[in-house]
Amino acid sequence: MPSQGAPNPSCLARAAGIVLALALLYPLCLAPAFGQEEPSGTSYITPFPESDTYKLQVYGDAFAEGVHDGLTESFAGDSRVQVSAKHRTLNGIARAEFADDVKLEETSRDTFHIGVVMVGFYDRINMRMPPRDRLLLGSEEWREEYGRRVDRLIKALKHRGLALYWVGLPIMRRFEANDPAQMMNDIVRSKAYLDGIKFIDIGAQFADESGNYTPYGPDITGKQRLLREADGILFTPAGNRKLAHFVAQEIKRDLTIAKNERAIPLAGNEAEQKRVSALRPRPATEGDGGWRGTVAASKEATGKKAAAPADTTNEQRADNGRITLKSVGANGREESVTLELPRPPIPAAVVSLVTRKESTDRPSAMGDVLTDDVGGGLVVLDSISPTGIGAGAVQRRMAPSQTPYYHVLVKGERPVPKPGRADDFSWPKIEPEIASEPPAPERRLSRPPATRASPRS
Repeated sequence: MPSQGAPNPSCLARAAGIVLALALLYPLCLAPAFGQEEPSGTSYITPFPESDTYKLQVYGDAFAEGVHDGLTESFAGDSRVQVSAKHRTLNGIARAEFADDVKLEETSRDTFHIGVVMVGFYDRINMRMPPRDRLLLGSEEWREEYGRRVDRLIKALKHRGLALYWVGLPIMRRFEANDPAQMMNDIVRSKAYLDGIKFIDIGAQFADESGNYTPYGPDITGKQRLLREADGILFTPAGNRKLAHFVAQEIKRDLTIAKNERAIPLAGNEAEQKRVSALRPRPATEGDGGWRGTVAASKEATGKKAAAPADTTNEQRADNGRITLKSVGANGREESVTLELPRPPIPAAVVSLVTRKESTDRPSAMGDVLTDDVGGGLVVLDSISPTGIGAGAVQRRMAPSQTPYYHVLVKGERPVPKPGRADDFSWPKIEPEIASEPPAPERRLSRPPATRASPRS
């Protein structure tokens, strides 16, 4: 038996096992703390960019070059977004130089807020793995390695604080190029969902009605144009402009959500709160006759005799409203946030000033509004304007649903044909009866009276 002061070997073994388990679990517990910091709030893009301007960078190969040109044109008149002068070259994910390209992005000091990735033109190859392994295109090992590289690129860009948009590959003409492209889309789509980025699928936008490849299609103006190059892979300038339209549409939607979140109280640090406070209305000091910026002013400011107190019967009281915004968070779940919309009181002096001037224009006669339930919670509103114009016009007393306009243009009914009209297709043809006029009475010419010859003298 062991002595009383000696430790028990079984207890030592148990303690060693517990310490080893804690050592293995410690890095897993600290992983979220040292990983990518999730953006606060519900907006996908940060609501507080530096200098209030979003910097956008495009990453990828030949596809990305066309997307960059299209986005530069899409955001040409938008002062919120500044597109970089040139896209960041990323030759491919399956190529040997992929590791060097990712290291450059991980060590880069450039500041960007939005990133757009489109790559895959040179990825239809077998992967070379050190020292001599070779992964065949489309094999299970190739898919796993491609997914690991995609995951590494996403995390490297998200670590820099970018709101990332990955654009999928389009349908291609030849099956030997289309099959690998769709396989890459499936891999990237799953990784984008797991890593919390947005995947933009453009397959249906550049396909025909049957979902097959077509080189032609409508551009952003609706005209039929050549959208694909002769190789059946890349896009023409018109195709790049259409491709960038769908990417810019997604980005602008997130910019609107970020702008709404910018006005939420207690959002951001102290410096960001100062910028939010500068946008809020300032209340008037004691002695002023209302809010700053209104027509009310104190006696000292104008130097004139103070006017009589304004009538407060039309004064608008302060009222706060609430709205709920819904969006998709970084984890892919739907989130909602409630916003307080404060409405400051409007003095009666402002209301009277706005409503004092009366328009000399006579109000036009309002038409009849017809409602038609088309199903699915949608209601179509049609307006039928009166036929008379002017003050002396006679109002129509016929019910709106009984008018020929409603029957033909709203309900789509065919008017009842009348005999002899162009829309009368009855057979045998009935000739309309034409009332014959009675013959005119004969006119007799009256002879002029004979003049008598005067007697000669």
